[in-house]
Amino acid sequence: MDNIVGPKLRLLRTKLGLSQRALAKKAGVPSSTVSLVESGRTSPSVGSLKRLLDAAGLSLGEFFSQDFEQPQQVFFRKEEFTEISQGDVSYRQLGCGQASSLQILHETYQPGADSGRVPLSHEGEEGGLVVEGRLEVTVGDQVRVLKPGDGYLFSSHLPHRFRNIGDAPCVIISACTPPTF
Repeated sequence: MDNIVGPKLRLLRTKLGLSQRALAKKAGVPSSTVSLVESGRTSPSVGSLKRLLDAAGLSLGEFFSQDFEQPQQVFFRKEEFTEISQGDVSYRQLGCGQASSLQILHETYQPGADSGRVPLSHEGEEGGLVVEGRLEVTVGDQVRVLKPGDGYLFSSHLPHRFRNIGDAPCVIISACTPPTF
């Protein structure tokens, strides 16, 4: 069962436009559960899978009988990006709804906005380029202010945080693998 559940759950979740965290929250399960199931590192119990599918609006029978494959879209207009956040930080995802091991975001941080007071830490790698504005990036005990044309690349298991310290919006193009939102 685990060889089809993970990829199928990822297709369903992305088709619904939900992040791993959002689906886990709706289902009332730890956020790591969705990542572990989708990556095939764990087989969900029937109860866990049912909670995830209830949150997605499907029964077990529908989940196993439906095909969630979509034709692979290659090109995207800016209006086809999907907003996956709220508030002073905008995360617009390229290719939302498609199964991919790479997440590409067009991020906009309003003046003073940040990724949160508590540093993030998760599996994977991420990198980005500052297009406009100034961004303070903290990775572990390193802190740097990046300007347009500057970039970052690091292992996401290191605690990290992003903050716009400028007076204007800061725009970043970033990539993360595996997807974390």
